[in-house]
Amino acid sequence: MLTLNLLRENPELVIERLKIKNFDAKKHVEQIIELDINRRELQFESDALLAEMNQLSKEIGILFKEGKQQEANTVKNKTVEIKERIKELSSKSDEVNNKLNEILVQLPNMPSVMVPMGRTPEDNVVVRKGGEMPALGNKVMPHWDLASKYNIIDFELGNKLTGSGFPVYKGKGARLQRALINFFLDQNIAAGYQEFLPPYMVNEDSAYGTGQLPDKEGQMYHATLDNFYLIPTAEVPVTNIFRDVILNDSDFPVKCTAYTPCFRREAGSYGKDVRGLNRLHQFDKVEIVQIQKPENSYQALEEMVNHVESLIKKLELPYRILKLCGGDMSFTSALTYDFEVYSAAQQRWLEVSSVSNFESFQSNRLKLRYKDKSGKKTILAHTLNGSSLALPRIVAALLENNQTNDGILMPQSIVPYTGFSILD
Repeated sequence: MLTLNLLRENPELVIERLKIKNFDAKKHVEQIIELDINRRELQFESDALLAEMNQLSKEIGILFKEGKQQEANTVKNKTVEIKERIKELSSKSDEVNNKLNEILVQLPNMPSVMVPMGRTPEDNVVVRKGGEMPALGNKVMPHWDLASKYNIIDFELGNKLTGSGFPVYKGKGARLQRALINFFLDQNIAAGYQEFLPPYMVNEDSAYGTGQLPDKEGQMYHATLDNFYLIPTAEVPVTNIFRDVILNDSDFPVKCTAYTPCFRREAGSYGKDVRGLNRLHQFDKVEIVQIQKPENSYQALEEMVNHVESLIKKLELPYRILKLCGGDMSFTSALTYDFEVYSAAQQRWLEVSSVSNFESFQSNRLKLRYKDKSGKKTILAHTLNGSSLALPRIVAALLENNQTNDGILMPQSIVPYTGFSILD
């Protein structure tokens, strides 16, 4: 959530920057400024009345001591009127604050000045590429056929048990999943991230804190009886560990990693986009989260990008890194890099990670702050997160790109985790 100070001091900047995200904020900003003025006027009057009431209370005490009971009762009656007015002002203030918050949460995060202009994924900027494109000839099988051939992923069984988008991994397929999870976690821990194993459901406050509510309410599975939400990513519970927390200057950097299953309703994609592992309702992912001081957050973002790149390199997959344009960015992000790996059979790029800096957008909702070196001033921290990595499309690319007549070769980096070098 954007801060009121920013909206008060630079309303035109907010309006202009949000145009890059194809969001017309003019009406929202005008309403916010008007409500903020109204809110502060109500607060000013209430504070003045409280001060007056305190003064009158002292006068009442003095009058009673002097034996002037009638005058004291007259002043006392006036304090009753003031109390009623303060109560009325408090009720109006609550209404204004609720309306103000309703509009504030509709504003996306401002994109960084580094975000390229553009409206569609075609406008994203390729930052760099790496890895070697596979040369497999014409008889290349897509991963869903390979999964059936080697009996490692059963899509029909998942459909029977739950529905489409819930595959069942079997045998070496299940071992490959576990191997990748452990490999990613070990790599993250070696890079200085502390491992967490959070809940897979969160409450409404947590979903609000990281920006899933109200923006992505329809994309989350909702356990209505308990009002819990199944997490769309480990970012949600892990970042919320620091909700309502004031860190010390010495606590930085805060670096966390977690494996969780992720649950998402997906809509609007058809055909090859939803075949096999391309788009699932439940999938496994390892996440990295950082909490940083504002002056260090973009350096941390580059470090996270380099770390995710190192993982893909160790998997020996062809990849490219994209800087997302304004129109393709998420509601909460200030700057996002997407990672895509090449799918040999599908002959297309598959997104496997997004690494983002949210600046203070999430921390303002979370009330996540830190004390400066003096210990007197509190400042909103910056939050960042990235996939390291999401498994389904990584598995799809590993199966397709490494297929041979004898089986599917495993990258050497994960053989100690899989226990096999070829999947046959």
